Amino acid sequence: MSNPISVSIIGGSGYTGGELLRLLLDHPHVTVQQVTSRRYAGKFVHNVHPNLRPVFGRSPLKFTTVEALEPVDVLILALPHGQAQARIDHFATLAPRVIDLSADFRLRDPAHYAQRYGQAHAAPAWLDRFVYGLPEINREAIRGANYVSGVGCNATASILALKPLMDAGLLLERPIIVDLKVGSSEAGASANPGSHHPERSHAVRSYAPVGHRHEAEVHQAFGRDDIHLSITSVELVRGALATAHAWVQPGLSDRDLWRAYRAAYGDEPFVRIVHERSGIYRHPEPKLLWGTNLTDVGWQLQPETGRIVALAAIDNLGKGAAGSAVQCLNLMCGFDETASLTFRGLHPI
Repeated sequence: MSNPISVSIIGGSGYTGGELLRLLLDHPHVTVQQVTSRRYAGKFVHNVHPNLRPVFGRSPLKFTTVEALEPVDVLILALPHGQAQARIDHFATLAPRVIDLSADFRLRDPAHYAQRYGQAHAAPAWLDRFVYGLPEINREAIRGANYVSGVGCNATASILALKPLMDAGLLLERPIIVDLKVGSSEAGASANPGSHHPERSHAVRSYAPVGHRHEAEVHQAFGRDDIHLSITSVELVRGALATAHAWVQPGLSDRDLWRAYRAAYGDEPFVRIVHERSGIYRHPEPKLLWGTNLTDVGWQLQPETGRIVALAAIDNLGKGAAGSAVQCLNLMCGFDETASLTFRGLHPI
């Protein structure tokens, strides 16, 4: 076996940083070299991520500073939005391959970025150098890339819900509404008044009924601007469920849809088709995917009207963030695409 590659994470104290570490610490081809945190520099990683207490005699990791970073094979950026673009020229000197999990390099058009994020992009010349990091729509481009962007969790669920129908050309030219129910970890590890437990507990809160930023990623993926996202925060920590309301030609059959879904996902290692006739879990359910890089997709069709509801469930910290990043790392470095990502979830939970 060849020597493992060295990987460092900038911004490792957040939820996504912790998930990256959980996956990479057991990766057969990776050595985690350094992990930065401005707030926790000098402290043990497991003081922030207690699930990562060292096992099997391994030495504990400590957070360091960005200034102390050494060159590595792959650098992963897990910084708040806006920070990666401000220092990308420097970060690129530290590693030949960079994966950025923020929204800084997801959109190709700087005008679209400015429209969605309310300010001009600080490094527009870098936008075309990054490949959008969703392997199910960009696998071959990721294989040859040196720079890969992260994915929006809500965009991931929306894209994967709609992809089979788009690929097969089954959708009518009518607006599509994607309603997303999401967990509280989407808001990140920093507390705010809305995440205070008495305010957050038992909430079903529509916090972005229109205009969510991830909408632009869906438009970019499909070349359509008539797909509209609506986001509601529910009583979950992890998880996102996309429920896409669309229209197909009346008379389309379930068999036709099975054919479309199998064509889209029959060879995908991390997408499962969930379309059962009976049982509790007939449709995709986010809680079954906690800790995984899986996406469960399904649908319900009303043949007489042509109304279809397409579904996709993910763990927003997994397939919606860190899991997809590790999947991209595997592709970029020529490893088995599933390395360190084979956990199937738990039941009951």
